[in-house]
Amino acid sequence: MRHLHEEFPLLKQRGEQGHDVGNSVPLRFEGFSLPVSDVHRTVAFYQDQLGVTVEQHHGKRFALIRIGTGTIGLLSAQISDAGTMAGLTPEARSAIHIELSTDDLDGLYQTLLARGIVFHEPPHDEPWERAMATHDPDGYTVEFAQGRRGHNAPDGPDSPWNSH
Repeated sequence: MRHLHEEFPLLKQRGEQGHDVGNSVPLRFEGFSLPVSDVHRTVAFYQDQLGVTVEQHHGKRFALIRIGTGTIGLLSAQISDAGTMAGLTPEARSAIHIELSTDDLDGLYQTLLARGIVFHEPPHDEPWERAMATHDPDGYTVEFAQGRRGHNAPDGPDSPWNSH
């Protein structure tokens, strides 16, 4: 299994007829950016309530938060390509998931409840994982899963992952 800090040889050099030639160019996933309506409010949520690291904070315009080895850029909607949050309906924002994982989902749930986080999905089992979800100040879904994503199906005799 590859982890986020590993490089992926995704960009292969191609010849005229599309065949691989030469070595591949390493590629790493670093993060992504989201338009937000209020950079300060969003930073406060991620830093104060979720406990993530703020690497950069440029006033009302931009902040960069780090979660593990990846980053999320928080870009003021007033200066983003969107120009405004009006083009992103609440449903569209909710459909965007920031997916995080932990080795102690139920413990994290209790910690975040004590910090005032309201969950629209408390810890529950899906066939593929145990997860919970909340919304950030702009309505993006912040989803937490038990264990490494893609390798964390719930155990138990009734789990669909246990039938062959």
